[in-house]
Amino acid sequence: MGFNFKASLKKWGVVAAVPLFAACSSMSPGMHLNTQGTNSSGASAQGEGALTNATLKPITPQLVKAEREIREKQVTQDISKLLGKPAPYTIAAGDVLSIVVWDHPELSNSATSGGAGPIGLGSDASTAATTAPPAGFIVDQDGMIQFPYAGSLKVEGMTQDQARNALRTKLAKYLRDPKLTLRIQSYRSKRVYVDGEVKSPGLQAINDIPMTLLEAINRAGGVLPTGDQSQVVVNRGGTNYHINLPQLVQRGVNPATIMLTDGDVVRVRSRDESKVFVSGEVVQPRALPMYNGRLSLNEALGESGGVNPLSGDGSQIYVVRRNGTDQIVYQLDGKAPGALAMAEGFELYPKDVVYVAATPLANWHRTISLILPGALSSAVGAAGTIGPAR
Repeated sequence: MGFNFKASLKKWGVVAAVPLFAACSSMSPGMHLNTQGTNSSGASAQGEGALTNATLKPITPQLVKAEREIREKQVTQDISKLLGKPAPYTIAAGDVLSIVVWDHPELSNSATSGGAGPIGLGSDASTAATTAPPAGFIVDQDGMIQFPYAGSLKVEGMTQDQARNALRTKLAKYLRDPKLTLRIQSYRSKRVYVDGEVKSPGLQAINDIPMTLLEAINRAGGVLPTGDQSQVVVNRGGTNYHINLPQLVQRGVNPATIMLTDGDVVRVRSRDESKVFVSGEVVQPRALPMYNGRLSLNEALGESGGVNPLSGDGSQIYVVRRNGTDQIVYQLDGKAPGALAMAEGFELYPKDVVYVAATPLANWHRTISLILPGALSSAVGAAGTIGPAR
């Protein structure tokens, strides 16, 4: 009498596994995409409101070209309010002026002995408060300075030359052909704040050097390797302006024309805020940060080690992208001619999901492993070695 395999299965209580295995053999293993928006019970996504519709699009050279054109024609936020030309610095409340009247040391001495109170912040707003206060004439909250003979003089809103000419006119009533030097000794009235992925975040004083966006970032030590130059936000008056520096340069807009004003806040976002997720049958599933807003499908697969040669199906590479309430699923046949070129030209968006499906053989093996666990497989293998009874 030989070994009865079916009777042994019945003895172990797993007879139900046999018809189940037979049913599985009639299915086609692999990834089956539901493009009708139905859930596992067959209910429509529109009726349940639980799932979103998915549209399947094969990645072809025509699609790559169309996607590139859409990117180039994308309407970006209007930043015309930030653009301008450098203008001379104007004096404002809190600035400290140095005034020297030629051939009249008694007037100049008054500026160093009793003409100024405690300044506190030195030459600019970023200097430590312990710095020795410079001597000079402080512009008060009304934009006025007090100068001997001239009395009160409003200098707020004037440039250095304009303030010098105004003071000379005042002194001409008491001095013959007065000659004087007026300059801003300490810039304390206007400042911007730089935050995020820069080397030295903090306050930056606006001085006689025009405070452009690039100037502010460079003063803060530049963008860190973890910073995303395509995700720079300028907050002005409660409005956020999103700036993509590489894209501006590509479109012929000089970022140095973005002028900052008093009270602006600049934030350089981290690359970790814009990630692409690679999963499925790749060597190393992972979340990948984008490089200044750019990452191609080929780069994402390469950073993840490529398609797993043991279990991955190179003809079933998917990119899942959310589009409002719907989803678009792009499929790339990695075995087709020119697939690498198409993968390199296909640009990913933040939060895209790249998925590589398993081969039919890998799915079959996993199904068998679920039906016949390791311990049972070993037992069946051992029983198969028993020969006919003698």
